[in-house]
Amino acid sequence: MSSKTEKKPTAFQSVTAGIIAGAIEATITYPTEFVKTQLQLQGKISPDQLTATGKKPFTGPIDVVKVTLREHGFFGLYRGWSALVLGTASKAGVRFLVFDQIKAALADKDGKVTGARMMLAGLGAGVVEAVVAVTPTETIKTKLIQDQNSANPRFKGLIHGTKIIVAEQGIKGIYQGVTTVIARQGANSAVRLAAYGMMREKLLPYYNGKPFLAIAGIITVYTTMPLDVLKTKMQATDARERYKNSADCFVKTFKEEGVFAFWKGATPRLGRLIFSGGIVFACYEQVIAAFRLLEKK
Repeated sequence: MSSKTEKKPTAFQSVTAGIIAGAIEATITYPTEFVKTQLQLQGKISPDQLTATGKKPFTGPIDVVKVTLREHGFFGLYRGWSALVLGTASKAGVRFLVFDQIKAALADKDGKVTGARMMLAGLGAGVVEAVVAVTPTETIKTKLIQDQNSANPRFKGLIHGTKIIVAEQGIKGIYQGVTTVIARQGANSAVRLAAYGMMREKLLPYYNGKPFLAIAGIITVYTTMPLDVLKTKMQATDARERYKNSADCFVKTFKEEGVFAFWKGATPRLGRLIFSGGIVFACYEQVIAAFRLLEKK
């Protein structure tokens, strides 16, 4: 069936499908997010030096997994998972709702949306989700992961950690790095959703399957990776002491770690985005399809 004849999902359907798809994706791919964050939190340390906790620095993604499994077991790879699942589920709901609504508003009289307007809709969705869902949940996730690295971890879990962060730093404590999050989410959604939307519009009539779903994720990674690195650094526990603002973080990272530091964690992030693109959009469309079946009964 051509996408031109498909009935537009309602706001409730978009939100529900987005939440379900986001929660499933976050659970399946979380270890890659954990590994990426660990690598980004680690500054430039030579292999013969020790970190602030007296441990050897991670040498790469595989080393992060090995060390975490050895010291914390399998569930150590899921430290901060609850915060990300909550954030991913809510941001997916917000993303699809806002994206569908903006796209519908930008469509011409025939219901068509140009590539530029599709990108604008994605940008708008990214900005909204960054403020509403992503910044607080990813800040908490980052702090939970960093806390696990300390000699004396303080946070027992999502609720306990959030209470301590808010008590000590106020609401600002869970909104660290909001500027970089908005920039990253806006760029992510603009590129990813626009790429997906255009490929789906052009290719769906010719393919029963959806082999193009993951491509949107690949396109996103290398163009937005520096924003992701800055986001993680600005959400670290000691970010307020180390950086004046996002610009200062960029300058110090460049001077201390070099240009390639802005692509640190790219491999696990690429792995996550490749799979998440397929998981999120496939789950989203399956839930929407289920809603349509229920409407016919």
